[in-house]
Amino acid sequence: MKILMVCLGNICRSPLAEGILRHLAVQRQLNWEIDSAGTGNWHVGDPPDPRSVKVAKKHGIDISGLRGRQFQAGDFERFDSIYVMDLDNYRDVLRKARSDADRSKVQLLLEHQQPVPDPWYDDALFEPVYHLIYDACERIVNTP
Repeated sequence: MKILMVCLGNICRSPLAEGILRHLAVQRQLNWEIDSAGTGNWHVGDPPDPRSVKVAKKHGIDISGLRGRQFQAGDFERFDSIYVMDLDNYRDVLRKARSDADRSKVQLLLEHQQPVPDPWYDDALFEPVYHLIYDACERIVNTP
């Protein structure tokens, strides 16, 4: 299984999702490839936001070595599933889709079309966002 997590800048939510899902996959001995990307290019090559690194570390996950990259149309070929954090990311990713097969790989991370809030402007959101993402990643690894 090859899974890509996508948010806007690839420094807050999607690196958390990559780190959490990778952690859970290793715990369950799943041979999965997990990556993350942003729809924008502002943070290409940058490490995750220090607040994301801090909340992940608090829960025993190290994402400090990750680096931002931008989502590319070629990611449709590389990944089996693409999880996006909100409807804007969903639309941006679908704009690069070239076929129904590409489009079928894209879905919101949370159930019921709920967005993962962007914690960029509110330090207090990092902990609740961590838990939202963790629960969604648990659902992914537990889905047959």
